[in-house]
Amino acid sequence: MNKISRRKFIFSGLLTTLGLLLVNALFIERFFIELKEFLLADKREGAVSILQLSDLHLKGIKWKHRLLVDKINNLQPDLIVITGDAIDDKENLPLLETFLESLNLSIPKVAILGNWEYWGGVDLDKLKTLYRRQNCTLLINRSRQYQVRNRSVAITGIDDLVGGKADYQQAIRQLKASDYHIVLTHCPAHRDRIALEKGSEKIDLILSGHTHGGQINLLGFAPFKPNGSGRYVKGWYREEGLDLFVSKGIGTSVLPFRFGARAEVAVFYL
Repeated sequence: MNKISRRKFIFSGLLTTLGLLLVNALFIERFFIELKEFLLADKREGAVSILQLSDLHLKGIKWKHRLLVDKINNLQPDLIVITGDAIDDKENLPLLETFLESLNLSIPKVAILGNWEYWGGVDLDKLKTLYRRQNCTLLINRSRQYQVRNRSVAITGIDDLVGGKADYQQAIRQLKASDYHIVLTHCPAHRDRIALEKGSEKIDLILSGHTHGGQINLLGFAPFKPNGSGRYVKGWYREEGLDLFVSKGIGTSVLPFRFGARAEVAVFYL
């Protein structure tokens, strides 16, 4: 191979690699949603199943959303939790309703707020009413108990740490003793504050989103993380008996692509 052809070969290889990386970032990681399942019970049979949707950032209903809805309806989880940033513009409320209408209405749903519901000027009364129509309860510094498979599940929903007024102590004022207690807080950095404020009440699991897994993740390094991420990026953090799962979520914000941070939904079997 002469010098010219060798250069052409290397250049062609670099262009091909760059093209594949762009296809991965713009299409595969952005549109193909990974389903992750975590067995936290002794066995899946008879376990309570809770599905987490995070950071939808709905700007349209696309085929990936329709495939996601089909997957969720086939799974039939006992409870769906929506951990903030469902939409980031008040004009997109109808899109959110269209998406939720496609989900099985009989599945109870719980939602919390993210920073973008605030920054996007979303009318919270309208959002609360919309959620209510779709068998979904919006929790803002409140707790609610659900009866699932002859077991009780307490859900504590905390306001957003960045855009709202997160108040864990207020949120647990109505907390009832339950078989399971799950805390929803959009920003994972709030986990450290909860660890300091937590009293004798048990917390089985904290679910967050917000980070998009870094959205751009280079071999485990996320150069850009939004305020409120703290030291957390994605996946499990099990420390001091306080388990946190940070979802990479579904949508994108600011930049319309993902790299090294595949969109995901997670199902937890308790």
